[in-house]
Amino acid sequence: MTRIGNRDARLAEAVALRTAGEPEQARQLLVALSTEFPADAEVAYQTAWVHDVLGLEVEAVPFYERALAGAGLSSDDRRGALLGYGSTLRGLGRYPEAVEAFRRGLAEFPEDNALRTFCAMALYNVGEHHEATRNLLLLLAMTTSDPDIQRYRRAIEHYAKDLDAVE
Repeated sequence: MTRIGNRDARLAEAVALRTAGEPEQARQLLVALSTEFPADAEVAYQTAWVHDVLGLEVEAVPFYERALAGAGLSSDDRRGALLGYGSTLRGLGRYPEAVEAFRRGLAEFPEDNALRTFCAMALYNVGEHHEATRNLLLLLAMTTSDPDIQRYRRAIEHYAKDLDAVE
C-alpha cells in the first residue's frame, strides 16, 4: 500500500471511529496522522473535530488553524472547519477572534445560516448587540415558515435595518 493509500485508509478508519462513538481511539489515530502529514488540511480538520468532540477545545485550535491555512479541504469541510474554529474560539472566550473567524466564513459562504447564527452569538459577546440582533431578525424573517412571523416579514426586515429608528 502506498503512503497516500495508507493515509486514506487510516483517515477513513479514524472518521469511522469518531462517528461510531469512539472519539478517543479516533483522536489517537488522528494525532499520529497529523504528525506524519503535518501539512494535510483534511487530516488537520478531522483532528480538530475529534478534539472538539472530546471537549479538548484548546488542543483543537492549532489543528483548525492548520486545516484552514492549507489547501485540500472540500467546500463542505472548509465550511465546517470555519464554523468549528469560530465556535471553538467563542467557547474559549476568545470572542474577537471568533467574530473574525465567522466573518471570514461568511465572506466565503455568505448564504450559510449556521455561520450567521454563530456569528451573531459572537457579536453579542463582543458587545455588538445591534448587529447581532439585526442579523438574527433578518435570519428569522428569511428562514421561518411560521405564519405569524411571515405576516410581518417586511416590517421585521425594515426595522432590523435600524432598531433605534422612530417613525
